[in-house]
Amino acid sequence: MDILWKIKSFEQLTTEELYKIMKARIEVFVVEQNCPYPDLDGFDGKAVHIWGELQDELVAYCRIFDRGVKYREASVGRVLTPLKYRNLNLGKTVMTFAINAIENRFRTHEIRISAQDYLLRFYTGFGFRDTGKKYLEDDIPHTEMVKIPFHP
Repeated sequence: MDILWKIKSFEQLTTEELYKIMKARIEVFVVEQNCPYPDLDGFDGKAVHIWGELQDELVAYCRIFDRGVKYREASVGRVLTPLKYRNLNLGKTVMTFAINAIENRFRTHEIRISAQDYLLRFYTGFGFRDTGKKYLEDDIPHTEMVKIPFHP
């Protein structure tokens, strides 16, 4: 399977790439999760977008931010894999790319995320820890998680 992985700033996105990204985000977060929410939150222009394409279809996506944009730490958000590609472990691949991109581009290992509660185990597998801050975001239970390197 030849997945083409891309990483671009907002300004570098083509109109077609932006359309694919927005279409996938709406399909997963609005339609599939039955959650009308303001996906266009004003942060896409400050994000670095990471996604994979297979035969011109978006198969996984996330966006990352440098420190001071969403949180004091760098962050990852809008992590998704469209339903028909979920059996390929692409969520793990895109998260690995995201963490590596944060470490290399933003020169930090400190990352904070807002995780949907049903994915806590998934993010724990990448070294994220529950901060104890739990809340409803658009009527979906979330937990704030942080990945901070341990220095003995």
